[in-house]
Amino acid sequence: IGIGKGTVKLDDFEKSDLVIVIGQNPGTNHPRMLSALQGTKQNGGKIIHINPLPETGLANFKHPQDYMKLSFKSTALADLFLPVKINGDVALLKGMMKSVMEQDTGAGIDQDFIDNCTDGFDVLKKSLSSVNWSEIVASSGISRDQINTAAEMYSGAKSVIVCWAMGLTQHENGVANVQEVANLLLLGGHIGRPGAGACPVRGHSNVQGDRTMGIWEHPPEAFLNQLDKNTGILSPRDSGLDAVNSIKAMHNKKCEVFFAMGGNFLSATPDTLYTAKALRNCGLTVQVSTKLNRSHLVTGSEAIILPCLGRTEIDIQNKEKQFVTVENSMGVVHTSIGGMKPASEYLLSEPKIVSELAKYTFGENSPVDWNGLVQHYDNIRDLIELCIPGFADYNERVRRPEGFYLPNPPRDSREFNTPTGRANFTLNDIPNNILEEGKYMMMTIRSHDQYNTTIYGHDDRYRGIKGNRRIVLMNKEDMKKLGVKTKDLVTLRCDKDGVERLAKDFAVIGFEIPVGCVATYFPEANCLIPITSVAAKSNTPASKSVPIEIITN
Repeated sequence: IGIGKGTVKLDDFEKSDLVIVIGQNPGTNHPRMLSALQGTKQNGGKIIHINPLPETGLANFKHPQDYMKLSFKSTALADLFLPVKINGDVALLKGMMKSVMEQDTGAGIDQDFIDNCTDGFDVLKKSLSSVNWSEIVASSGISRDQINTAAEMYSGAKSVIVCWAMGLTQHENGVANVQEVANLLLLGGHIGRPGAGACPVRGHSNVQGDRTMGIWEHPPEAFLNQLDKNTGILSPRDSGLDAVNSIKAMHNKKCEVFFAMGGNFLSATPDTLYTAKALRNCGLTVQVSTKLNRSHLVTGSEAIILPCLGRTEIDIQNKEKQFVTVENSMGVVHTSIGGMKPASEYLLSEPKIVSELAKYTFGENSPVDWNGLVQHYDNIRDLIELCIPGFADYNERVRRPEGFYLPNPPRDSREFNTPTGRANFTLNDIPNNILEEGKYMMMTIRSHDQYNTTIYGHDDRYRGIKGNRRIVLMNKEDMKKLGVKTKDLVTLRCDKDGVERLAKDFAVIGFEIPVGCVATYFPEANCLIPITSVAAKSNTPASKSVPIEIITN
């Protein structure tokens, strides 16, 4: 596409005429997102919410600080709610673009931007003209009138942000979903303009920072060259394995060692029983962890747990308090400083653990002074500055209260990382999301009271559910047809690839969700997600579109 990371800053939301939020409530993925959307509304902007489920945060939001001002009124953030069918996003986005192009006024199309900054528009225009409205409506589950309303809101906006999370990416056509978002933004020139751009809400800070620091199974040669030059260690050039292919390799006994830096790998990944067998096939499993989790109970022949400091704990190295840095969803690098007393005086930090392992691995003749790097974390940041573009004056800039933005060529100067230097419109087919009789399309979701796989409580304030997470949200028409009532227990079954996967004793709850679609919680229903169901190109587990059967008990 040529866009890469998100192209907006947090203060762009208050400048935006229209924000399109696709997928699960963004408040579960970015703590300041809902207040940013409130800023959009307060400044006269509008919000379109596209989601199979209505989300409380976008229907009735209240900023906690307002209570301190004795203001008790909530804000209805969404101006238009489109309850799209699970994996109906490509069809809906195509419908919006088709509707914009069918308008006689030309509003919503930035022809100057298209001519000067993009390629492939004529081909996209021809493709959209041939798409049938009946196919768009059937695949999306949204009426033509509703799509036209959304298109009119888009055409009337001078600045548009599209915001999405995993609800858009975790499908077999997840890459196509994102490409259609890019098409919609490029159509109106909504890149590199205040109050406009792409805003992928990609989860917690470790996700963004890891990739920026080169943690990728296919690191680019330019990065490896800088790493070699500044460490004196020749990096391997063979590609590694992503999460899904790592699981397969362990399952097939092609990986001897599993080493995890934090996280609850077993619970976070798909196809739970398959992944458990994969871990048990290892000769050694090592977990660097801040707290006990389920993955510690499913191990290789030999298992080691290395307890470490959490980011919330005080980290002292060489008698001086240290801090680490993180990157948020907007590309801001800022400090993360622990303030709590460590759980134990014997806990090591993650940098210290890595340093000690490296010293043992390389021995006395290592070209890197591993002890020196962790004596003060500024030394690690100095090395990062030498290896990775955008980190000039790292230690000085990160100490500013607001941190600093990483460079973003599409946002900053409308430059695109493609061979031609221009952004590319793309062509994507509308996926077939029509299921055979007796099957439902399942998506996994998260609740307010959880952080990744850590569950803090069994109540879901977003959806008014209390005391249970082993539930399946169903349309009441589907419940009636299946012959089940609220809180009846059922078994969920997925049999893709000839493998039967079961999730037993799930309680049925009636909910506003499109007919034929159901929702369950992550990670409770991960056992149903086949290891073979992944997004084309990205290989992301397709946790948001899993065909299942529901068996009454």
